[in-house]
Amino acid sequence: MKYNTLEPAVLLLEDGTSFQGKAIGKIGTSGGEICFNTGMTGYQEIYTDPSYFGQIIVNTTSHIGNYGAKNLEQESDSPKITGLVVNSFSTHHSRSTADESLQSYLERNNTVGITDLDTRKIVRHIRDKGAMNAIISSEILDINLLKGQLAKIPSMESLELSSKVTTSEPYLLNEESKGLKIAVLDLGVKRSILSNFTDRGAVCKVFPAKSSFTEMNDWDPDGFFISNGPGDPAAMDYAVDTVKEVLSAGKPLFGICLGHQILARACDIKTYKMHHGHRGINHPVKNLVSGKSEVTSQNHGFTVEMESVKDSNKVTLTHVNLNDETVEGLKVVGKPAFSVQYHPESSPGPHDSRYLFDEFLQLINN
Repeated sequence: MKYNTLEPAVLLLEDGTSFQGKAIGKIGTSGGEICFNTGMTGYQEIYTDPSYFGQIIVNTTSHIGNYGAKNLEQESDSPKITGLVVNSFSTHHSRSTADESLQSYLERNNTVGITDLDTRKIVRHIRDKGAMNAIISSEILDINLLKGQLAKIPSMESLELSSKVTTSEPYLLNEESKGLKIAVLDLGVKRSILSNFTDRGAVCKVFPAKSSFTEMNDWDPDGFFISNGPGDPAAMDYAVDTVKEVLSAGKPLFGICLGHQILARACDIKTYKMHHGHRGINHPVKNLVSGKSEVTSQNHGFTVEMESVKDSNKVTLTHVNLNDETVEGLKVVGKPAFSVQYHPESSPGPHDSRYLFDEFLQLINN
């Protein structure tokens, strides 16, 4: 497929700032909340992470596309981002094991993008002004027309999105194993999270986001996992109610990212939308239980309120972000339940935190 080297494109931000560049991916128009990821590798895993549904991604790494796209490196069945912004886009890839070029991959999956932009300037703008909606177009170059389309895009705050990316039907993984049975509430789960369970011998049954506790518990699981996913946890009372029932039943529970926020809200802890979020694979976190620090992979625009945690008698703080002292981990008092804000599966990224999967399985065994 031909790379659109001569096609102009425009990026328009909600505050009126615009950037002129060249089109990559599908020729079209697409918008969402713009945010940036500082990871230096793993662009395909980022694009296919369901947690990014409804968002335009700015890659801070200068060169994107140089190692192509590979089917085995997807966190879901297709890209979930609504748009892509890069500095320098490679039309040719150097990795012989890649299945296709990134341009071919983006076109085939109807993903709109823009290149030849000063991404450092865009990142500084987002960091200073905060995450905001934006729109990319390679078919409409009139800024006034784009402003009208941009105004129709809903704010990420109060937006429920997990129901748009979850599985439509329950399914089993590692069914032949005789290991522990983990019921997974799929709010937008990554494949690498599931593989971290199955690689440890667990059997996973993945349930749609709006499944009830009764539906999941009828499978007689040994433990419950609440997954990552997109959107505002404050708009997800259905998941909060399910987690409350899991806690009331005294079942072992582990949550990651959005699952961590849902667990917090089930314990009457507040969440809020961050200024520009945490997205990258080099965020330092301190484990307050062990005293050790971990380099972590992160992707979230909402977080748990620290003051609400400190005022609560239902949870204890287990992990804290060393950059801004935000909440990174919780344990429920008197219950076999815990969660982390970051991504211990780290695909790609450091494996400092994969011990958490072992701790959850050990918690079930105990």
